[in-house]
Amino acid sequence: MSDDDAALVRRCLDGDEVSMRAFVEKFQGAVFGLCYRMVGQREDAEDVSQDVFLRAFRSLHRWDSERPMKPWLLMIAANRCRTALEKRSRQPITSEYVAHLAADGDLAASSELGEELELALDKLREEYRLCFVLFYQQELGCAEISEIMGCPLGTVKTWLHRARRELAEHLKRRGVVADGQYELHRI
Repeated sequence: MSDDDAALVRRCLDGDEVSMRAFVEKFQGAVFGLCYRMVGQREDAEDVSQDVFLRAFRSLHRWDSERPMKPWLLMIAANRCRTALEKRSRQPITSEYVAHLAADGDLAASSELGEELELALDKLREEYRLCFVLFYQQELGCAEISEIMGCPLGTVKTWLHRARRELAEHLKRRGVVADGQYELHRI
């Protein structure tokens, strides 16, 4: 745990607005990145990210200063994303939304690995996608992911393995990569 994080949190708890802005600036990239990967839409990710920071500021007094801040904050983000996805699944899909998805999802003409990977990530189960994003984008270890997701370490490793396998299968099916062309554990 960084002494800088503990000092920043103390100043935030004292109501220092400059420190609160610094806190958001320090962690906004990680929080927004996770939210965007989980909810898949920029506007929704922005809304969820704001909610994450509001909840974090309300709960800072409960943060254990012996533990790192980033996994604690990403746990809040993962939970808020799950709630947002759950709410979204209960809402009817409008024709405008379907048209938007069709326009964004037309990757047939593109052979860019990054775009195909994004498409493949969207098709993963929520748990697999969250593990993958936390491990590769946020560069967290399996133990931290286990804590964030509230599941055993072995489950995280299994989900990472399955995510890599499903992503590789998707890329092969789409003709983006040949067998053995890319090692997904390095993506």
